[in-house]
Amino acid sequence: MEAVLRRNPRTAFRIVMKNTSMNFESLPSDESYREVCRITWFGLWANLVLSGMKFIAGIVGHSSVLIADAVHSLSDLVTDAAVLIGVRYWGRPADDEHPHGHAKIETLVTLLIGIALFLVAMELLRGALASILDLLNDKPKLSPTWFPFVAALISVGVKEYLYQITLRTGMRLKSSALIANAWHHRSDALSSVPAAAAVGACLVFGDQYLFLDPVGAVVVALMIVHAAWRIVRSTFAALLDSGASKTRCQEITAAIRDFGDVRDLHKLRTRQVGPSGFAVDVHVQVDPLMSLVDAHALSHRIKEKLHAVDTEIIDVFVHVEPALEFDPLSSMILSQK
Repeated sequence: MEAVLRRNPRTAFRIVMKNTSMNFESLPSDESYREVCRITWFGLWANLVLSGMKFIAGIVGHSSVLIADAVHSLSDLVTDAAVLIGVRYWGRPADDEHPHGHAKIETLVTLLIGIALFLVAMELLRGALASILDLLNDKPKLSPTWFPFVAALISVGVKEYLYQITLRTGMRLKSSALIANAWHHRSDALSSVPAAAAVGACLVFGDQYLFLDPVGAVVVALMIVHAAWRIVRSTFAALLDSGASKTRCQEITAAIRDFGDVRDLHKLRTRQVGPSGFAVDVHVQVDPLMSLVDAHALSHRIKEKLHAVDTEIIDVFVHVEPALEFDPLSSMILSQK
């Protein structure tokens, strides 16, 4: 699962919902809510400490790449706050004003995390390019010390730990926002690697390699842009109410046609709800002489089967109508009444 997440967060967001029955009437348990808050608060305080440490190390140790890395860690505070606020709302059940539930709040929080990452990357890139221009213009630059190198190594270890525990919690609770926040931790850990490498090279090889410090900051910024794009891209389908794939629609159609009482179906519509769930709306045609009780029971059996066949289907609406064109005899009987 983690390998899939690294390659494609959008696919991972769908996979984590698999094998989990959901409906709009369910409300996250108090324990799940506390778990999200606990892991996020832990990350928030860790980011605050790391940001302060890296800012001090970057300023005192004369390292622009570590200052850039500190800004990245500071941006994690924004996304942590977004998760803490969003978790209060995205699991609420459907109500009169939001008949399809509040799942899109989680999608919006995920989008906010991606946008925050992108904005941070642009600022880091601007600062790094300015430092490179200063070096090209022979402006004096102090050599970094060992302090930023050690701080960068500590950051790698702490942020990787935060990534692992946040990812596991997000997968267990089926939360795309928590998984996105875990990726934010991972991007911060990865950004500290070139920071440590750049500072280490300057320390080992001398002032002739001072250019590696701002170049490392550029590498950090580009890595963050890549992570931001993957997170933002994963939200497009839900925000645009995209339908299910052709293959999934064929599976839904086949599952419905398995019922002997279903003469035909049409107007099959699907749309993504939240990070990976789908709502299904379908019209099924049955014997015109079928009783209302039997037709109602059939619609419930269809719903139950669709939930069982595809656990990412979280809402189903079945409209039952007479199949007059497929039953001339029943059509003639009804027309004489």
